[in-house]
Amino acid sequence: MLYDLIIVGGGPAGVSAAIYAARKQLKTVFITSEWGGQSVVSEGIENWIGTPRISGADLAKSLRAHAEVHTGEYLTIISPDTATQTTVDDTHVEVTTQKGAKYEAKALFVATGSSRRKLEVPGAAEHDNKGLTYCASCDGPLFAGQDVAVIGGGNAAFETVLQLLAYCKTVSLLNRTETFRADEITVAAARSHENFHIITNAEIMSIEGEQFVSGVKYKDVKTNTETTLPVAGIFVEIGLLPNTAWLGDAVTKNPIGQINVDPKTQHTSHPRIWAAGDCTDGLYHQNNIAAGDAVKALEDVYVSLHRGV
Repeated sequence: MLYDLIIVGGGPAGVSAAIYAARKQLKTVFITSEWGGQSVVSEGIENWIGTPRISGADLAKSLRAHAEVHTGEYLTIISPDTATQTTVDDTHVEVTTQKGAKYEAKALFVATGSSRRKLEVPGAAEHDNKGLTYCASCDGPLFAGQDVAVIGGGNAAFETVLQLLAYCKTVSLLNRTETFRADEITVAAARSHENFHIITNAEIMSIEGEQFVSGVKYKDVKTNTETTLPVAGIFVEIGLLPNTAWLGDAVTKNPIGQINVDPKTQHTSHPRIWAAGDCTDGLYHQNNIAAGDAVKALEDVYVSLHRGV
């Protein structure tokens, strides 16, 4: 069967695209391995417009429920499954999934988001899930009453800090520079806690410990002094890498693999492919932006398909 549109990704961008595609009566197949995107691990999201506060898990449930309302003649949901390969030509797009299925359509919308960047220093791989973790919501309670560290300086790092401060003895944030990428309100909220400490100009040298984490060694980039901070847990929030390898060379990407898009339309370098969200080279990445950019893309997809592209 030749669909009008294939959508890949179950976060805010993918679900927004699916809803708009169904409402515009585009024959659509929607493929996702999971629902909610990166925010699924967040304890509390306070900037999702229209909802003062919602957990990542509840946001995922809400997105899924909204998409499923539209299943039927115009929307088919394939979940769980993962896109693994893309084949394109001038007339159609074909997506192959992990389960071996192949789907063909006139257009493709990519919303596969990003994955957490791994810490690559001595001891990190050896202590993964042995005191070093990438998910405070998943593993944070295991360190109640203990000293822990967070590595990073963006909103994700400070939101992790705020989660951990609720039950950890102390939380120390290590950031490579003296400035933070996080917004001032979130930084101020963390600073208000007496058991929170900031270590700036800190280059992570190694993760220490035998069977489990016992500390993190860092170097002050200004003084070249090395220090080992004794902690039982280390939470890593050092950025994201786009989930775009499955596209191969179907579209152009920047050096870190983000899809190049036209900010007016979310169109990629291929005439039959659009993209939105964390997998793109958009200047800002947030849930609301991803959803809005997806709607923008679907408007353009609809117009393009009805022009016979």
